[in-house]
Amino acid sequence: MRKRSAFDYSAIVLTVIAFIIIYAPVILIICTSFTETYSLSQIGSNFSFKWYKSLFSSDYDALLIADRYRANIDDLKIAIGNTFLITILSTLISTIFGTMFSIGIHYFSKKHRTWFMVLNNMPVVNPDIVTGFLLLLVFVLFQTIFGLQRGWFTVLLSHIFFSIPYVVLSVLPRLNQIDPNTYEAARDLGCTRMGAIIKAVVPSISTGIISGAMFAFTMSIDDFVITMFVSGTEFFNVSTWIDSCMRRGFIPKTVYSYNFIVFVVASVVVIMSNLKPNKKKGAY
Repeated sequence: MRKRSAFDYSAIVLTVIAFIIIYAPVILIICTSFTETYSLSQIGSNFSFKWYKSLFSSDYDALLIADRYRANIDDLKIAIGNTFLITILSTLISTIFGTMFSIGIHYFSKKHRTWFMVLNNMPVVNPDIVTGFLLLLVFVLFQTIFGLQRGWFTVLLSHIFFSIPYVVLSVLPRLNQIDPNTYEAARDLGCTRMGAIIKAVVPSISTGIISGAMFAFTMSIDDFVITMFVSGTEFFNVSTWIDSCMRRGFIPKTVYSYNFIVFVVASVVVIMSNLKPNKKKGAY
């Protein structure tokens, strides 16, 4: 049995420290979300589901929630609705267009494919603050010319814009793995051009499409920087709402409950996606 070296112990210690740094805020959020009192100095005392109930109920009198929190909780519910509306719509639209772009790029010549991949990757490598500022300039120009006001529509367009490249990067590798004659075979069997793509090509790249959709969903649901630039003064999602509350120094504990629910759902999805391949391996 090989003895552990000083390097091995150092690696273990650094790994433990890294996990503590990552998960300490999560533990703090969990404890805060189950604490009934308003003060953060009493975290862990007076266990209660009060703040979880406030997410799904408007009977604040029965929950004994102070008046100064009620308007903020209502605003949080609006922010959650805005967040999921933008996320679902941008995921669906960017997945459709990203898949179409991927198929088009795949059947280009090598030279044109390289140029389109460079254009596709530029939004990915650009910092969010640069992308957000450029989109802000575009929407200000549109506002001047067409009267387009910044709000949920400009946020939706922005989320679609920065999500499409991730869908393309997820779908293209799957296109490179399928039989290059798939499309022509479907055409020979009587499919129209669109029918051959829908019935033959799309099922062959379905795993890449799902991965791209998950990327788009993840990028959209927690975006803050770009949304802050393009949302205007009337529209807000959860991230920009939290930012405005922090500026005022007043955050209702309901937001901790929401964050923990999102964390649990995301953890379940990650665990299930990792267990599925293992089950397949065990079947053989």
